Amino acid sequence: MSKLSLDPRLETQGQSGPRLGKQTRYVPDDNELKRGLSSRHLQMIAIGGAIGTGLFVASGGTIAQAGPGGALLAYALVGLMVFLLMQSLGEMSAKIPVAGSFQTYATRFVSPSFGFAIGWNYWFNWAITVAAELVAAGIIMDFWFPEVPGWVWAGGFLLLLTGINALSAKAFGESEFWLSLIKVAAVILFLVAGVLMIIGVLGDSAPGLSNWQNREDVFHGGWVSILSVFMIAGFSFQGTELVGVAAGEAKNPRREVPRAIRSVFWRIMIFYIGAIFVIGCLIPLTDPSLLSSGEADIGASPFTLVFERAGIAFAAGLMNAVILTAILSAGNSGLYASTRMLYAMAKDGKAPKIFGTTNSRGVPIAALLATAAVGLFGFLSALVGQGAAYAWLINVSGLCGFIVWAGIALSHYRFRRAFLAQGNAVADLPYRAAFFPIGPLLAFAVLILVIAGQNYEAVLAGRGMEVLSSYIGIPMFLGLWLIHRFVSKSQLVPLMEVDLSGPEDIEDSVDLEGGAEYSGSAVRR
Repeated sequence: MSKLSLDPRLETQGQSGPRLGKQTRYVPDDNELKRGLSSRHLQMIAIGGAIGTGLFVASGGTIAQAGPGGALLAYALVGLMVFLLMQSLGEMSAKIPVAGSFQTYATRFVSPSFGFAIGWNYWFNWAITVAAELVAAGIIMDFWFPEVPGWVWAGGFLLLLTGINALSAKAFGESEFWLSLIKVAAVILFLVAGVLMIIGVLGDSAPGLSNWQNREDVFHGGWVSILSVFMIAGFSFQGTELVGVAAGEAKNPRREVPRAIRSVFWRIMIFYIGAIFVIGCLIPLTDPSLLSSGEADIGASPFTLVFERAGIAFAAGLMNAVILTAILSAGNSGLYASTRMLYAMAKDGKAPKIFGTTNSRGVPIAALLATAAVGLFGFLSALVGQGAAYAWLINVSGLCGFIVWAGIALSHYRFRRAFLAQGNAVADLPYRAAFFPIGPLLAFAVLILVIAGQNYEAVLAGRGMEVLSSYIGIPMFLGLWLIHRFVSKSQLVPLMEVDLSGPEDIEDSVDLEGGAEYSGSAVRR
């Protein structure tokens, strides 16, 4: 271990020099976050971030495109990649649970310029996603209130989500827990009803596995179609990384983060793989409803079709309410994640200092309001039409999530190497990724493939504007990285100089009198 250095917020009493133990009192910063998120909050935050319209609506289109077997294979492969990625994130988050998460790891383990680009990239991704979800909410509300303009609903939901996030981290955690619980309940009901229909207990027939008997239909379109669905599946799983941001406000991150990482992935995989299997059994890939699946077409949702055929009344209205819940959950999580990222960047000197301040409840209000202001892009729906605004916003922000995932894989590879190089043992880690170094390297390689090929059809067809909106995230990220590197002259951080300190060092080494809250690194080793 290197020489100890004390954070200025640590005061020693009655001693001429610094010492650790009961003589040391931690003085919390006035602008620190509060650790109010429990294990159930963390698990539902990760689940809620990954279960959305991609499962409830777009899953039907993936089966129509690649067949049930092709869609199942694509989702399974992406799930494997996400599993490796969550392992990497879990190892770093359990050791260093901070709100800055990805940008903090990228800054410490790769370079300050890489962290700068990752941080702003992630903030932009979720801030724009909030705007896109507001547009989608207007589209969904049109199902019940066609005479009310979409921008009215967008504004109302923006105020609602901002108000929830302004209360406290615990208020966000509670709201996300219940919103996610509704989605999980809907998926479980769907799986139960679907299995009963497959064996003939519900519905008019017992289709069994008849839709899986023709190999050409099971893998419709071959590897080209599977690759296309692979890209779509990647978007569906985005949001699982939210647990890394939420770790910065977890009550006991060393215990709760590994627990959430272990359980969340498998639950999400069961939901996705189970849903794709049930849909593939009950709805032929040639069904016109699957071919017409779209974000705003609730009637074409495979969930709606299955519930209707199971004899459940008001199926379309039920799924409309569930999808609205999914949209609000995504917007809620996006507002939280982007606010915390902006706050963390301000604390690290990568954003204006005003965004690094908090109120008495530990909420970074300035960062929250700035992020909510980006949500005003939702009002573009009143100017250019709801569908056009939604498609553009999603395309612009979609690539950013994959870039952050690649940054997580690279950061973990450097983290583990630095941890060992500085004389530590793998057994000392609170949580250990099981497949290092293959895990992060394989995940990184797959993500590069996804980033390069996410809209290869538009590239081959020469659709310029579509290519621009799909790939604009790449020059944005590279521009941020290279400009910051040119201005700051930052270089790759040597392994022996990597900062491995984290809030858990306070918990392990310092007796906090009165149960003081902590968030930063009080003791650096």
